[in-house]
Amino acid sequence: MVMQAGQMDAVILSIIIGTLAAIVYCLRVLVIMERRVARMDENIVRITERIFREELKIEREERKLETKFGAKKKR
Repeated sequence: MVMQAGQMDAVILSIIIGTLAAIVYCLRVLVIMERRVARMDENIVRITERIFREELKIEREERKLETKFGAKKKR
């Protein structure tokens, strides 16, 4: 069975369209993954800032206690 020129063109066009659809789908998945990673980065930044604020509170409390009880500074 030999394909005619019109049939061959249709097969090649179908392959090209299928390949383009696969590329578009992969790009869509890539964008979705990038957004997820960006959200994770934002959450990590927020958690880090929260920990930093807690550390500052702890250091302030330590200084208060050191001055109150006259403890020697460890620096």
